[in-house]
Amino acid sequence: MSKYAVTNPATGEVEETFDTFTDAQIAETVDKAQKAYSTWGKTSIAEERAELLRKVADLYLEREDELAEIINHEMGKKLDECRVEVEFSSAIYRYYADNGPSFIADSPIKREAEGSAVIRRKSIGVLVGIMPWNYPYYQVARFAGPNLMLGNTIILKHAALCPKSSAAMEKIFHDAGFPEGAYTNVYATNEQIASVIADSRVRGVSLTGSERAGTAVASEAGKALKKVVCELGGSDPFILLSTNDMDATVEAAVAGRYENCGQVCNGAKRFIVIDSLYDEFLDKFKKASDTVELAPLCSKAAAEHLAEQVSRAVEAGATLEYGDGKNDGAFFKPTILTNIPEGSSVRYEEFFGPVAQFYRVSSEEEAVALANDTSFGLGSYVFTTDEEQGERIADELETGMTYINEVGADSCELPFGGVKNSGFGRELGSLGMGEFVNLKLICTDAVGRF
Repeated sequence: MSKYAVTNPATGEVEETFDTFTDAQIAETVDKAQKAYSTWGKTSIAEERAELLRKVADLYLEREDELAEIINHEMGKKLDECRVEVEFSSAIYRYYADNGPSFIADSPIKREAEGSAVIRRKSIGVLVGIMPWNYPYYQVARFAGPNLMLGNTIILKHAALCPKSSAAMEKIFHDAGFPEGAYTNVYATNEQIASVIADSRVRGVSLTGSERAGTAVASEAGKALKKVVCELGGSDPFILLSTNDMDATVEAAVAGRYENCGQVCNGAKRFIVIDSLYDEFLDKFKKASDTVELAPLCSKAAAEHLAEQVSRAVEAGATLEYGDGKNDGAFFKPTILTNIPEGSSVRYEEFFGPVAQFYRVSSEEEAVALANDTSFGLGSYVFTTDEEQGERIADELETGMTYINEVGADSCELPFGGVKNSGFGRELGSLGMGEFVNLKLICTDAVGRF
């Protein structure tokens, strides 16, 4: 039986299954992607690539209700959040259609010798995308948008939970008029994807997923000398040192923790609070948690894993401050853990669900040290009324992103990515077009000797 199936986490019912590709189908996909690249990589940016990406953006909005309904059934997200994701994905494709030409324009170099020199940004070929289930459309858009605009072609392996949404995306590209092979969805095994990565015609790999998946994919890519971009999750700190509006700060913190049922790579997960504000902040956070209505997690297995993590934290000496830390099928109520002991293994894990960790600190220095005491380095949040302090802490945090006095600020123009075990490379913004690109130097002699 294929592992690709729509299993509604709210009911546990398997609603639809999809056949895994045969080896022959996988080989044919690579052939078509390479054939498409031979022409797609040479098409006019303004006249074709941008026009087609705008059509993709339009189709996302035209099919918003259908697309939202699909992922609501696949991974459980609330319908209003599903629609927001569809709209954001549409905006990403439109952003690269509008801004792509300027991002990949030639960069002149002033030569020491006579003559001219430019850096020309060229596509590199077929790319493989390995995407997660938590944002089925958005994760794909931030990889596919810039790279299709650049002229690369894409083979997309989505999470096994998301076979229907991945098929819907492929249909959008087809209906928009993309050439056959420019964007192809595959239902592949891990072994099949490893063989695709090893194929000499494939020139890069982008993965969003777990540390374990990142290690495996980066190893396969490294053996084949392929460029790889990895976004591997995080345990993002939310540092609170001062505030003029505690209610607004708590509102931001609750949104940062419980968005998408807490299944957000760069969601606020560890709340590090100065001693003078800790009790009030925790009390109001608990009261706000009483009113939060959560969808199910993506699966019963995910909820069971989260319950097991909470259990191990308590066994290690943490306090279960709020909630029971147990799952009911795929459902999991808001949970708060305080004082997970330093040195316990669970303290250094990512809690991918509605579990918040709280820590009390006595100084800015202690807050920064605690925030950096993790193998992850994706995002971070600093709340303070002192502008200089915010900037200072942002410089000291070992993360790829720091947001000062705001959460949920992800946007098309803002680069996304991390450091340490959270991965490497950047998506979105102008940097999103700078990963899978040939930065080609072209020099011209002006002396006229030849």
